Parts: sequence; C-alpha cells; structure tokens
Amino acid sequence: MEETEVPVLIVGGGGCGLSASIFLSDHGVGHMLVERHADTSILPKAHYVNQRTMEIFRQHGLYDPVAERASTTDQFGRVRWQTTLTGDGPLDARVIHEMDAFGGGALTEVYAADGPVLPVKLPQLRLEPVLRRQAEERNPGRVLFSRELVSFAEQGDRFVAEIRESESGEVTRVSAQYVIAADGGRTLGPGLGVQMQGTRNMADVTTAYFSADLSKWWHDGTLITWFVNPYRPDLNSILIEMGPTWGRHCEEWGLTFVPGDMDRSDDTAVTARIREVLGLPGLALTVHRLSGWTVEGVLADRYRSGRVFIVGDAAHRQPPTTGLGLNGGIQDVHNLAWKLAAVLAGRADDRLLDTYEAERRTLGKRNVEWGLATWFHHRVMTEAALGLGPHIPPQRRSSAFTAYFDPSPVGAVARARAAELFATHRAECQAHDLEIGFGYEEGALVPDGTAPPPRSPMGDTYHPTTRPGHRLPHAWIEHEGRRLSTHDLVGAATSFVLITGPAGTAWAQAAEQVAEKFSVPLTVARIGAGAQYDGDGWAVVREIADDGAVLVRPDHHVAWRSMGAAQDPAGVLAQALSEVLGHRAAEPRRTHS
Repeated sequence: MEETEVPVLIVGGGGCGLSASIFLSDHGVGHMLVERHADTSILPKAHYVNQRTMEIFRQHGLYDPVAERASTTDQFGRVRWQTTLTGDGPLDARVIHEMDAFGGGALTEVYAADGPVLPVKLPQLRLEPVLRRQAEERNPGRVLFSRELVSFAEQGDRFVAEIRESESGEVTRVSAQYVIAADGGRTLGPGLGVQMQGTRNMADVTTAYFSADLSKWWHDGTLITWFVNPYRPDLNSILIEMGPTWGRHCEEWGLTFVPGDMDRSDDTAVTARIREVLGLPGLALTVHRLSGWTVEGVLADRYRSGRVFIVGDAAHRQPPTTGLGLNGGIQDVHNLAWKLAAVLAGRADDRLLDTYEAERRTLGKRNVEWGLATWFHHRVMTEAALGLGPHIPPQRRSSAFTAYFDPSPVGAVARARAAELFATHRAECQAHDLEIGFGYEEGALVPDGTAPPPRSPMGDTYHPTTRPGHRLPHAWIEHEGRRLSTHDLVGAATSFVLITGPAGTAWAQAAEQVAEKFSVPLTVARIGAGAQYDGDGWAVVREIADDGAVLVRPDHHVAWRSMGAAQDPAGVLAQALSEVLGHRAAEPRRTHS
C-alpha cells in the first residue's frame, strides 16, 4: 500500500479545515488535507464572519478575496422583527422592532475604532470555495477532496491513517506527526473516545434554501428578519439573505423554521410553508435544498488526544445565536497553527501544544454557554415583549398584536416596554466584547499579575488592553509614509513581535540576543515620537511606559509585557520567551490519553 509522510494531516475540508491549511502553508508547515465530500458546502450554514475572523483573514491575505464577495455592514447591519413580509390584513407586514447589529448603523464607528477591518456577511457555501482556492494555491496537490478517512492508529511517534479515494476505492496510507480533526466530530473524536458534554436536542429545525424574487417587499440592510406570526405560532421563522447579490435584489434565501408535523420530504408542503410565512400565497419560488438540524450546546471533554487536536464543530457546537460556531473554529486553528509550526521547527517543546487546549477549550466553554443563554433568552424575550406566552390561547394571539400596534397611549406604553426588552438582544447581536475582547488566563503566556479589564455583562462593551493573554489592541500607526495597523506588525509567518515605547532601545538590543539564542524570528517595533513608528492611538491603549515592552505572539495575542525598563532586559525577555515556548524544565510533560 502506498504511504505518504507529512508533518500534519488535516481531516475535514470545511471552513475550519481549509483555514487550517492556509495558516499552516503560511507558516511553512508541510501538510495534507483530506475531505470526504467531492466539493465544498452545498448549504449556506454560517453566514456572519465576525471582526476577529476578518482580522485573521487580513493577516493571511484572505481579506480581499472574501470581502469582494461579501455583504458589508452598511448592507446587513440591522436585525428586524416583523409579522409577515407582506399581506393586506391589518397585522400583516408590520415591523415589530428593529435595531443595529453586528457592526452596522451606529455601531460601525465603534467597531472601526477597535479593529483594522469590519465584519462581513458571506454564507458558508460562498466562503468555502474562496478558502479552497487559496488552500490549493498555497499547498498544490495536497488539498484532496473525495478522500475519506477509513481507519487510524497512533504508532509510536506517528499517527497512521488509511484514506480511501471515493471514486476508485483505492486506499492509501498517510503517516503524520500531528493531526487536526476538523471533521465535525464525525470520525476522529468518537474513535478516540472524546466525549461531547452538554445540552442536546433542544430543538429540531429545518432550513429551506430557495430562490425567489422578494425585491418588492424586502427591507434593505437587514441581516436577519424574525417573523413572529400574529395568528399562528407555528409560522414563526427566520429569513436571511444568501446572495450572491445583496439587498432587495438578492436571488437566494434561507428560511429557518420548526417543521412540527410537516413532512419535510414533501416539496409541496415545504413550498406552501414558505409562502405562508412570507404572506405571499402566489410567490414563484424554487426550493434547492432542505437542511434538518438539531440545536445543541456541547463541548468536547478534551481538545487534545495524543497527536490529535480537536477543532471547530468537532470540539464545540452551540446554537447559531451570536455566530460563534464557524468563527470559533477558524480562531481555534489560528491559535493552533503557529504552535505546530514552532514545535515542528524545533523552536518549542511539545508542551507548547498543550496550551491549545488550555486556551481554546476554556473559551469554547464560554462560547457554548453564551450561545445557549442567548438562544433561550431570545425566545422568552420575544414572547414577553409582545405579551405572549403559554398563558395566551391561540384565539387571543392576534389580540395581543392588535394591542401592541394600537396608536393609543396604552399601545405606546406596550411598545416602550417592549423596546426595553428588545434592547437586551444586544447580548446576541452587539456582542463586540465577546468577539474581540476575550483573553486567555493560562497557556502560552506569562501572567503579569494585573487584573483583566472589566467585562460587559451583556458582552457589548470592549476595553482594549495589552494584558498578557489578550488580543493586541488595534491602533493606526505611520511608517515611512504608510498607514498600518499594530496588527500589521505581526506578519503571516511565525514571527513574534516586541513592541516598545520610544525609549525602548534596551529592549530592542535584548531582542536581537534572545532571537539568536532561541533561533526564533523576533522583530522589534518602537512606537512613539521620534521612533521607528509613529501613532498617537497606540499611546492610548498600550498601558506601558515609554521604556516598557509588549511581546506579541504570531496569532496577535500578547504573550508577555513589562510596564517599564528592566535591569537585565535580555535575561528577562529570554525567560519570558522560554516560558511561552514551553522550555520550562521544572514542569513535567503531560501524558495524553
């Protein structure tokens, strides 16, 4: 049997696996990706690409190819609750509430101040082909679709997998030092005994992917429209643009609903349901696909099993609220890729790879819990805002809507009270701090004993910080006539960056010695008046003195900082980098199951 040796094997070619391939290529890591399907996703699935993910894409040269196909915040930055899309009845086509969301409207200025790029909307079936092309260009001949993992075993210092080519049935063997399980939890996790723990089977839902001309009735600028039917709660649904044109001339749509007793295999019944929800009984439409899925909130009991790293949906699955699924998966492999590169190049100990679980599983747990909370809250919030609930019989449902829209003072009170409740939805659609404000408390970092910045209970207020473990704050800086972000100081390869103030010459000299000692790429950027880089914005967020320093990892996270000068800067910096790279001899290596 033919055998191929690679440093890293990626199992799964969805958004997470393809991103892992791109990042590893940029880090110079040899690898192979295998995906059992013949092509990328045929379903829209995730559609919101958040600000942190777009920053990562920008770092790896993916921003332009993604953004040129995507909808921008001025085109999607509102969410809306509505009775029906249209209709002639007194309660039809009524807007219940709307608010800015996901970086749109009044939020755009805030998001733009805190990052070099804004979020975009691009459904997974349009994002994945972009990622696949980029992955294939950077790793020719090693991004293989129609290849299914059929067996695997860890043999000493190697992981050996048997891969079957779908069309010919030919089986080949792949031997790798490490494996990334980006297979959605289908094969590797269960085979290794990884347990998914949490809340399952919360709801059985269906998404209908269809084409129709809704240009006469659609409200431009809406990311999500929740239809809350005034007569029949079984018609409550969610409608989302799926492109490729954005706005009222969008050609394709996704409608998510709870099927109840409806036969999902009956095309006539599905078409009728779509028309009922929209209030368009004569709408011409074509249903392309139906996707049945279960809402759950589960987390893998471990993110590493020997030489295998669990990422994306294989590690965490949560409700789609807040858009933490695909974004979290891409951020998983961004965290992991540079660590694999450092270990495979011999610059770091294998224990560095343990920090992937220490950092990302804690964050995955928080994301699952947040997704569950926003999912349950959304349902309760909408019913409470409209005066609905189990105590309201179906025949009185329309009366509650009539009272809500009543132009009288009593109706005004009902709408004002509802607005207060709808405002709590910002924990789902304005979770700016959740997207970019997270930090790691332990892992590949050196804590400096400072307290974390305040976290907004609703997740909507971000506080930039250079505290170790947190994302490097964005600030615009100038260098030789070019406007750069502080994020641009960290390239697409595996370089660490030491950022100092204008009086940081001693740190710069120390960095040269330390980089040579560890054979680690380490660049220096002095920012401030008269320094290599200039920018007033950095002085606002840096939290260090002019003679202080911040060490930034290849994934934009702060690894260590010194508030000011040190008597032995080379010794201090060497110790810090040694700890980050896992060279601490006093700590025994963990044994993996």
